[in-house]
Amino acid sequence: MTLKIALTKGRTEKQVLPLLQAAGINCDPIVNKGRQLIFNDDPDYHFILAKGPDVLTYLNRGAMDIGIVGSDILVEQQNPQYDMLDLNTGRCRFVLASTPDFDPSQTKRKIIATKYPLITQTYFEQIGEDVEIIKIEGSVELAPLVGLADAIVDIVETGTTLRENNLKVYAELQAVSTHLVVNRLALKQKRAAIYQLIAQLQKAQKSEV
Repeated sequence: MTLKIALTKGRTEKQVLPLLQAAGINCDPIVNKGRQLIFNDDPDYHFILAKGPDVLTYLNRGAMDIGIVGSDILVEQQNPQYDMLDLNTGRCRFVLASTPDFDPSQTKRKIIATKYPLITQTYFEQIGEDVEIIKIEGSVELAPLVGLADAIVDIVETGTTLRENNLKVYAELQAVSTHLVVNRLALKQKRAAIYQLIAQLQKAQKSEV
């Protein structure tokens, strides 16, 4: 039974491929993909490469059985499917960052720029603070530098980009990693194949420890 998998292209793809290969899946066509986005030569696994937010769209519409995507997108899009396995790749974190003169305890209502308004709103509600949120699609680091916002909420891996832009981390919100998510209907129809894949991935994870 063929499993249709939507894999987040780019950094997530590069970080997950070694784990998939260790689990016994032939990923050579993806490694040597060129501009190709669909890989259906393997009778057991068909892959597509898609942007992170689109992975859940394919999954939610039933076009794909499995999605491999960052937990940031799962939380921000309020994923309704089954989050089956943390792949422990792509590990990074959400942070609140701003210029060195930013005062997180200031009483005036702060303006926060981010690509993740839901996660940002939830964080500030949890600490009992009302803020104005501006959604930014590009480089959020610019916002406090040009006076658009008081601070930003963004994902960082090493913090290099923040340091290069003279920004400082003031709080850590939550950890982020890559997860394997399964369409609800697919889990009913292809249960054995899906659990077999999960078992292979878990075995590969243990061998890497």
